[in-house]
Amino acid sequence: MTPPDPTGRLSAAVPLGRLSAAVPLGRLSAAATPPAALLHQRALPPTGIVHLGLGNFHRAHQAVHTAAALAAEDGPWGILGVASHSAAVADALREQDLRYAVLELSPGRTEAVVPAVHTGALVASREPEAVLDALAAPGTRIVTLTVTEHGYTFAPRTGQLDLDHAGVRADLRGDGPPRTTLGLIVRGLQRRARAGAAPITVLSCDNLMANGHTTARLVGEFAAALPAAERDELAPYLAGVAFPNSMVDRIVPATTDAYRDLAAARLGVRDAIPVPAEPFSMWVIEDTFAAGRPAWERGGVLFAADVGPYELLKLRLLNGTHSLIAYLGALDGAATIPEAVERPAVHEAALRVLRDEYLPTVTVPADIDVADYTRQLFSRWANSALGHRTSQVGSDGSVKLAQRVPEPALVHLNAGRLPHHLALTVAGYLCCVAPPEGFDPGPHAAAMADPTGRRLAALAGRPVGEFVRAALGTGLLGTALAAHEAFTERVAELVGVLVSHGVGVAVQEAADAAFSIDTTAS
Repeated sequence: MTPPDPTGRLSAAVPLGRLSAAVPLGRLSAAATPPAALLHQRALPPTGIVHLGLGNFHRAHQAVHTAAALAAEDGPWGILGVASHSAAVADALREQDLRYAVLELSPGRTEAVVPAVHTGALVASREPEAVLDALAAPGTRIVTLTVTEHGYTFAPRTGQLDLDHAGVRADLRGDGPPRTTLGLIVRGLQRRARAGAAPITVLSCDNLMANGHTTARLVGEFAAALPAAERDELAPYLAGVAFPNSMVDRIVPATTDAYRDLAAARLGVRDAIPVPAEPFSMWVIEDTFAAGRPAWERGGVLFAADVGPYELLKLRLLNGTHSLIAYLGALDGAATIPEAVERPAVHEAALRVLRDEYLPTVTVPADIDVADYTRQLFSRWANSALGHRTSQVGSDGSVKLAQRVPEPALVHLNAGRLPHHLALTVAGYLCCVAPPEGFDPGPHAAAMADPTGRRLAALAGRPVGEFVRAALGTGLLGTALAAHEAFTERVAELVGVLVSHGVGVAVQEAADAAFSIDTTAS
């Protein structure tokens, strides 16, 4: 299935402007936005959505689909964007009348569109009271989130709220403004309850399996850990809050000066914060909202009674394979995902992990053709116009892989099969973020950020087998997978091959072992 164009008009190019060093370009603003670039022509609606996580993905995904919905049907669905700590995007938005461009990139073609749906931009750490007031405002009906997996402050070993997290502890005590996403949400809901405001919808748009259920559970765990009087006061209100599951999909790289120049060429004005993105965009949501929603179905969104199969398909086939491409590509010297997937060894490993190890663990939705979906994924990864960096995709792997690897690996292990390419994914990750002593993983791996990087690096001086056993023993991928000695040993063997012989040999080793299993089974 190919999802509809979320805007219905993205193929309409904005004429290419001419840059001139002699005539400096002005800044993007409401007055300076080319009318042809606007995704809707309506007056800016009042705030109905508060979005936590004012990064590139939100601005290229939820904002674009909302603009497309508003173009089709008016409503009170302006978005107040909230950054967690960094003020760069929020301040730039304010300086540009809350306008920015989305650059939709494919080889030989660039489109520039301006969503124009934001009603404000705040920074939670700088303006906490304003954010809490917005969450509690009567007009707020939906709170959306793109804070990455790391932003949910759960313990990787258990998946439960991390009560040892300093920010969580401070938020539970009420020591000053909220420091965590969950603290911000719960304190905002608490204000709504005290003010008698109607329950709202909290809509996670992050790559968590059953993200709505997970968010509801973590919010509930946070509320349950509050002092008894606060817990009991909030409980009846929480019962009316909706937490739909959703699946989001769009490749959105980081902004660079090259993209700023490209936006200027397209718009004829300077945009400090354009967002590059692929043309593809998909959003699947369960239609369980507490207080209404935009007409998102008219903006390219698919509503489904069960989002789970779409989530799992994307989380494993796209995200899981994407991680493997990033780690092997970085170790092989590839700066970008397109460079990586062009390399025969990386391409082969990606195809094998997707087809042979992830795909058998999912139920494919009836409207998805797997062969078409697979071809589309490889085409998207090969989009050289994006330049999605391996270091960006590989960052935060400890949180990402915990969502992607354990369950499918356990499916195979419990059936008596050793998933060699899932083991290769973990081996590649460890070589990138905690390289064994004396091994240089290269600059792209070194640029990957990871919350457990220091802890794993402290273990990396041990012999490879001990290192891998200790790393998995930290709860990196949960306790159930760590209990499978055969998987741990296979990861250690592949770490050794990557270190001693490189990516090509490791991929061949994994493929040979998998082929041996296939022929034995047949």
